[in-house]
Amino acid sequence: MRYVAAYLLAVLGGNTSPSSKDIKAILGSVGIEADDERLNKVISELNGKNINEVMNSGLSKLASVPAGGAVAAPAAAAGGVAAAGAAPAVAEEKKEEKKEESEESDEDMGFGLFD
Repeated sequence: MRYVAAYLLAVLGGNTSPSSKDIKAILGSVGIEADDERLNKVISELNGKNINEVMNSGLSKLASVPAGGAVAAPAAAAGGVAAAGAAPAVAEEKKEEKKEESEESDEDMGFGLFD
């Protein structure tokens, strides 16, 4: 990832085709030694390509990856109106339990935050 980031920094700086020397200079400025094998792999994959097109194609691929919250929303909607009405009461009970636990854990430590 650091090699790709250094490559992108070089392109952002105006160098449309960074060499391994350019990337090593960027990485060396922050104290990172470059692995020639990985560096050459990044350069060979990105050499001659428009970096904006590469990033846009990656974003389109990323859009197809499911997100964790997207699956839970349809499941909650399928539960019906009755389940949705009971959910706030359950959430309130859990909040109260968490408050009690946190107060008890402070007492176990033997000191307070502002003592």
